[in-house]
Amino acid sequence: MTTPPPPENNAAHADIGIVCALPMEIAPFLERCEKLRKYKSDHFVFRGGRYGEIKVAIVETGTGFAPARRATQALIDAHSPAWILSAGFSGALQPEMKIGHIVMANDVCDVHGQELRVDINMPANPEGGLYVGRILNTDEIVRTVDEKRQLAEQHHALAVDMESLAVAQVCRDTQTRFLAVRVISDDMSADLPPEVLSILGATGTYRVGAAMGAMWKRPAAVKDLWKLRESANFAAERLAIFLDGVVAQLYESRH
Repeated sequence: MTTPPPPENNAAHADIGIVCALPMEIAPFLERCEKLRKYKSDHFVFRGGRYGEIKVAIVETGTGFAPARRATQALIDAHSPAWILSAGFSGALQPEMKIGHIVMANDVCDVHGQELRVDINMPANPEGGLYVGRILNTDEIVRTVDEKRQLAEQHHALAVDMESLAVAQVCRDTQTRFLAVRVISDDMSADLPPEVLSILGATGTYRVGAAMGAMWKRPAAVKDLWKLRESANFAAERLAIFLDGVVAQLYESRH
């Protein structure tokens, strides 16, 4: 079966490209965009539209390093954006960071020793919930506070996600300007519920059967998972607000 081509008005150049793992991470920002079009290519979901006069193209990668690399390359091939943003959720590795706080990376690394510096000129404002520093990539969701403490000590990072380094590497190889903009969706006040590892699919969808089984085995999981979703929705709204300014500034910087 032939993959359908992208919509005509998005097939060429975009001003800003955004790479995210899960649809819920970017949903509030999409509500701010107009003339949205959606298409699927290379097993990824693409969306394109206008944020004011700015042409944006977004790809949802699913979780993990390898799909993030492939999706970023596909986004660049299809839309040749001047900037790529790795945007989405992250876990806090520092106790003072709270849900909804923003992290901008000046360095991205992983647990295997890979590292890339990010050229960014933005002052941190911890009192206002804005942090600038290292983001660590892991191969799996980091669920417990103890694991987060260990990673913070080993890698001197502010936050953890699973995709930003992959996006950064593709941008380096294609000479595309890059930023990582991450919002804290889980802090260090409590462990994530154990069920999150089994019910969250690779594309960010919930595995209904796994969720039902988890609730049968541990009825308290219903409350924990609902709280997790509320935190994610709040974080996504905060990310959208911050992206408002970032997208506009990046667009203005190239004109």
